[in-house]
Amino acid sequence: MTRATPESRDRYRLFQPITTRWMDNDQYGHLNNVVYYALFDTVVNRFLIDNGLVDPLGGAMIGLVVNSHCHYFAPLAFPEPIEGGLRVDRIGSSSVTYGIGIFDKDAGIAAAQGGFVHVYVDSATRRPMPLPDPMRAALREIAID
Repeated sequence: MTRATPESRDRYRLFQPITTRWMDNDQYGHLNNVVYYALFDTVVNRFLIDNGLVDPLGGAMIGLVVNSHCHYFAPLAFPEPIEGGLRVDRIGSSSVTYGIGIFDKDAGIAAAQGGFVHVYVDSATRRPMPLPDPMRAALREIAID
């Protein structure tokens, strides 16, 4: 197994500011590891909702996370301002692999990075459904080359 190294900002196509919360810190004085997964979810879903690609409360299609991972490189803590970097690593017929980096606001490399795979399914039947063309177009705009 090769050791992961932190990626630079240029590996991500979109950045979103994130506000940390007091409760995000653990007893060691930094963001708890589970918080990073919540940040990943927030970065991806904010992109999807802001671009009108999913309606989590009433849409016909939802994304289910089927795989996730995270590598940690440097501690972050409340009240530091941070940013989430987002890119698309792969677009399948009904799935998308996202790459996400969490950065100290002024840092050039990720404090944590990882990603997850969304499989898009019919919200009623939970059966996979093909990604609609407008969604594919939006995802291609933040895809890596």
